[in-house]
Amino acid sequence: MKFVLGIDGGGTSCRAALATVDGAVLGRAKSGAANIRTDLTGARANIVEAARQAFLAAGEDPELIPQTPAVLGLAGANVGTYRQQLEAILPFSKSRVETDAEIALEGAVGPSDGAMAILGTGTAYMARKEGKSRAIGGWGFQVGDQGSGARIGRDLLEQTLLAYDGIRPGSPLTDAMLAVFRNNPEDVVEFTTNAKPGDFGGFAPKVFEHAEKGDLVANFILDKAVADVEASLGALDLADDAPLCLLGGLAPLYAPRLSARYQALLKAPLDDALGGAVQIALRIFAGGSEAGR
Repeated sequence: MKFVLGIDGGGTSCRAALATVDGAVLGRAKSGAANIRTDLTGARANIVEAARQAFLAAGEDPELIPQTPAVLGLAGANVGTYRQQLEAILPFSKSRVETDAEIALEGAVGPSDGAMAILGTGTAYMARKEGKSRAIGGWGFQVGDQGSGARIGRDLLEQTLLAYDGIRPGSPLTDAMLAVFRNNPEDVVEFTTNAKPGDFGGFAPKVFEHAEKGDLVANFILDKAVADVEASLGALDLADDAPLCLLGGLAPLYAPRLSARYQALLKAPLDDALGGAVQIALRIFAGGSEAGR
């Protein structure tokens, strides 16, 4: 065994890192979405493509993929049997599928106590206290993922239609969103028929942008989102000195909106979720430990 792979897959993209067995990362790459609950087949294809591109970025032969073990932290791995289904069809020499929260916590705080929040297309939270980890959230945006990009985008479309019908006041944001759909509310509904979390999440940055301009609807949506994020953080029961790391594409947008209680706990992560996947892979495969599944 010459290499290990770390893979971080979510509702918007999949990232892969190829590392030597002594921990030196040689190449990184990115491909499409890899939420295994919403699209197992598509996720597998994007995982393999990200791995292939990581080999190429490292100047190595992708033909070595079947000889390389991988740790994958993936959205959707916390429910059902998707984890086991994926492990059975991956091309790596050995595969360990974890949740995206597990690799994110490892990357953020290493083996120490602390907590992290993934704030991206989806949301997930995990804290480690006295060596014991606890995860909450990550249930998908239909019934969970409060504060996620997908939920923010969905809420924006809802507010746009409410404004169109005259039920709620509109704003420049709802006007701009309706224009995206040719000022036709039926097109909004058609979009939702096949839209995946990442499709909804693509509208989230627009909400933050308009909120900075004082847009009433944008701030209404974000006030609720921030309250949902803080409710989840509250459920983790963090100690006053516990480092809290925010990860994900929306993390820098959320940080200044959190209350003083949580802003005081914020620390820069030691590494990102992809780095966490690499570290777990090194510990499991390069360290000779095959404990677990």
